[in-house]
Amino acid sequence: MSTERVRVKGLSIYRPIIYGNTAEVLTPEEREVHPSREHTHRWTVAVRSAASAENSDIVGGADDLGYFIRRVTFKLHETYPNPSRSKFPLSPSTINFIIRADIDKPPFEVTETGWGEFEIQIRVTFITEAGEKPILLYHHLKLHPWTASGADVELGPVHSWQYDEIVFTDPFQQFLNILTAHPPTPLPKARRRPVPFHVANPGAFDASKGGVPEFTAVMEKDEIQRLEDARKTVIAEQEKLRAALTERDKELEKLKSELGEI
Repeated sequence: MSTERVRVKGLSIYRPIIYGNTAEVLTPEEREVHPSREHTHRWTVAVRSAASAENSDIVGGADDLGYFIRRVTFKLHETYPNPSRSKFPLSPSTINFIIRADIDKPPFEVTETGWGEFEIQIRVTFITEAGEKPILLYHHLKLHPWTASGADVELGPVHSWQYDEIVFTDPFQQFLNILTAHPPTPLPKARRRPVPFHVANPGAFDASKGGVPEFTAVMEKDEIQRLEDARKTVIAEQEKLRAALTERDKELEKLKSELGEI
């Protein structure tokens, strides 16, 4: 058997990604000529590498993910023509059919216009060498600016991005070779730009203002700590419920005993 199709047991390797969207308000001139006059925003939903390129005006995307991702399919709201779209940004000439080319490659993104927010299903398919099943991600399209009070204001662009790590456990040797040949660009250690804001991290609201956001290594550590804190909270709640159930069981047994003596 070729060693390339043998899994490397006891080893895990990950690749950091971000997924989310950027949105901006259409100008009055754009709305005037748009086929759908009710559309108010232009937005782009994407899957990108977590690190941002130097002096880039987009969030993430420093690395080409095509070395381990074969296709990304975005499932849009059912009101869009042919709502399942694969990767490439859409143009007027391609809007009426689904792009499912076998040569899928970055940028893994779709650009559209609309007026409402909705959940987008994102299906990530890996290259054949991975031998891994596709994964599903879910992102709530964000069109309106984040505000401390929860009120929306017509400003932009709006950024809504989530950091994640795709972990490959016991990878095939051939796939491991591909991954190690393409190390991810490390996240900056210090903050250079605004940080991405998300409702999962409300404390980052003030630090998210002022331009195109960027993920940092500090944010990665903070996210790990938040997940650990959340895990401890869940465990503590489970212990409380378990203790309450135990107490109820004792009370029930006591009542049964008392009824048996009557």
